[in-house]
Amino acid sequence: MKRLIISLLLVFAVILSIASCGKKEEVSTPEKEEEVEEVKTEAEEVDSSEEEADSSDSEEEVYIPVVALGYGHQFWQAVKAGSDEAAEKYGASITFEGPEEETMVDKQVDMVKTALAKDPVAICIAAIDIEALRPILEEAKSNGVHVVGFDSGVGDLADSTAATDSYAAGVLAAENAHRLLEGKGKVGIVGHSQTVVDAVARVEGFVETIENEYPDIEIVDIQYGDGDHLKSADVAKGMMQANPDIDLIYTSNEGACVGTYNGLKEAGLIDEVMLIGFDSSAAMKEAIREGEIEGAITQDPVSIGFLAVECAYKLYKGEDVDAMIDTGCYYYDASNMDDPVIAPLLYD
Repeated sequence: MKRLIISLLLVFAVILSIASCGKKEEVSTPEKEEEVEEVKTEAEEVDSSEEEADSSDSEEEVYIPVVALGYGHQFWQAVKAGSDEAAEKYGASITFEGPEEETMVDKQVDMVKTALAKDPVAICIAAIDIEALRPILEEAKSNGVHVVGFDSGVGDLADSTAATDSYAAGVLAAENAHRLLEGKGKVGIVGHSQTVVDAVARVEGFVETIENEYPDIEIVDIQYGDGDHLKSADVAKGMMQANPDIDLIYTSNEGACVGTYNGLKEAGLIDEVMLIGFDSSAAMKEAIREGEIEGAITQDPVSIGFLAVECAYKLYKGEDVDAMIDTGCYYYDASNMDDPVIAPLLYD
């Protein structure tokens, strides 16, 4: 009996031993704790990067519309190239548009309204008629939209303006007219607009310099052809019929220059009347090389477009910008149009 009891106790002890072997106690070590912390850190970094990505996706799009006086002329395409360059540099989204003709006030107003309806952070404008845009832009500014003028600008509505100093450009043209006339003669002017701010300043700078500085030069007639080749040609021919003793004609943009050039040619006066133009085109460059146009004032359209968009972006970011940024102007003729400083500013 005693043997049986001992045997049963041994069997029971073996069963308990086997059961306890099945439960493996987990031991915490410093190495294991470091591994756990590393996994936790990696998980937190993944979560953080995902949150940043979500935050980036929800950031406001930096949309900056650019509305010009016109669109088709190479000058505006050069301005567009500069605008595109700035947009790429600063990661902004832009649109660039302008009416077919630089006299289409209503069409430009509609373009501005459409652009503002897309909630831009800023808008860049070369206004045909500032007063037509005033109530629209004043409302936009009250809603936090920054307004940047370029080329003709938007006057006192602009937070900043990137443009040629058009009055100074007129002065430069007058100085060269004085040089060409050797200080004495009669002058006519074919302008392109009586409402666009920069067009008015180009004429004022020329007129006031002649009247104040060169008393032996007389301005006998000022007329306007809307920058249209045909209209400007007719204006030039009519001007010469009324004032056959005119020695030189100053024109305030490419359309006025080419139109006047064509009119003088048609009248057989191209070798008798000197011509100073403004801006650039294939026709102007060829005529200047041939000596049929004495010279012209050129701007820097690529810089105008770049600086306008750059200013708009900086204003959106809360950075300080100058109220007026002069993008410069130059007089060019056959003697310097291939100069490395001038040549890049001449466009077809």
